[in-house]
Amino acid sequence: QEQLVESGGGLVQAGGSLRLSCVASGSTFSDYISDYIMGWFRQAPGKGREFVAAIKWSGTDYVDSVKGRFTISRDNAKKTVYLDMNNLRPEDTAVYFCAADPLTSYDGHYNSEQEYSYWGQGTQVTVSS
Repeated sequence: QEQLVESGGGLVQAGGSLRLSCVASGSTFSDYISDYIMGWFRQAPGKGREFVAAIKWSGTDYVDSVKGRFTISRDNAKKTVYLDMNNLRPEDTAVYFCAADPLTSYDGHYNSEQEYSYWGQGTQVTVSS
């Protein structure tokens, strides 16, 4: 009943742009800013899940490899978090996952997979060279 659903993935050329969306459903996700942090992770073939970006009350955070290229934002009225990606590179190819964590259990580890309680099913992003 509490779900995160990603969309917007696809095949793009290197240097192109893509917007990923994550829609939250259920009463659990009624207040993003005060009650939850939201994050994006990705997993490339043969690799572990990697932190990409997070948004919380104090601002946003990004992994160094996407700084200046990706932007995380959210619209609480739409219960949606976005990841705007530009200047995409082949190494950005991965399955991208949306995640959420209640602030009641948040302990500062926004870049840790283990921090988050809720996960989406993932959306595939493929960047061709």
